[in-house]
Amino acid sequence: MEEDKNERTPGLSDSSPEQAPDRPDGSKQPDSSGTPPPSAIPPAGVLAGADAEKAAMVEQAKTRVAAVKESLTEKAPVESPSATSAPKAPIKKKEEVPKPIDAANHPLVKSLIAQFNGAVIESVEFIRQLSIRIDGPQIVEVCDFLKRHPQTPFNYLSDLTCVHVPDREGSPFEIVYNLYSIPSNERVRLNVATAEAGPESVTGVWPAANWMEREVYDLFGVSFRNHPDLRRLLLPPDWEGHPLRKDVSLEFVENAWTKKHLPDMTEVQREQLEQRRAYGLEILSVPQERMMREILQSGKEVMPKDK
Repeated sequence: MEEDKNERTPGLSDSSPEQAPDRPDGSKQPDSSGTPPPSAIPPAGVLAGADAEKAAMVEQAKTRVAAVKESLTEKAPVESPSATSAPKAPIKKKEEVPKPIDAANHPLVKSLIAQFNGAVIESVEFIRQLSIRIDGPQIVEVCDFLKRHPQTPFNYLSDLTCVHVPDREGSPFEIVYNLYSIPSNERVRLNVATAEAGPESVTGVWPAANWMEREVYDLFGVSFRNHPDLRRLLLPPDWEGHPLRKDVSLEFVENAWTKKHLPDMTEVQREQLEQRRAYGLEILSVPQERMMREILQSGKEVMPKDK
């Protein structure tokens, strides 16, 4: 029976494939069925075919990168800390701000010096703006000369204002005249240091100086001699003090004018008013303060928005 089992039926192939005959060069000839022989199957953990080719290319790329890094390291050796490095570029300094320069050689200053003896005390030019300090008693003559100047007639008084300098004894106020020449498009600033008894009025040269000098008198307390109508312009006639002086407090202060013209307020109303002022709310918000506006308007009807 065993011999019958071991005998093979002619024409029938065994379930296990027969080994293909060797080629003349010693390699195995592939089976006609397409199934690789057992010897062609790589062992476990070994890449085959395209995977092996890809792995080989990756290894070659890594080798090339390592070689390039090594060559770069050899060409640029690391400098020691003690080695002298290249000097750094200097830091660009900030541009210097413009400063006032002496304007004694300015043509207008020269003409004033030649025309008036001792009238020009100082002259400076800052950002192409000419400022000339004039002796107070000669301000009217200087202004009249500049208005009739043949080359640059300053026929327009654009502004007249004042600056309070409390620390300067003897002349704590600075009257500033800003002149403009319409034909030549030139500007010049005149400065006059003075006390409360200010310089002479220039209304005879420029009539527009009338209200400007009244405003300076009202807010700074500087008077102008020979002014045609020197009185307060913005504040009531019986107001005490001059609010644009540096020694005036910025906070609200009760004075004789408010006590005289405003009606008495109860403690509650006064406390409410102080609270509203402390929080910066609208000042014209209570009936007593609206009444003050009516007094200032000399009995005129209050505007509808203030009712």
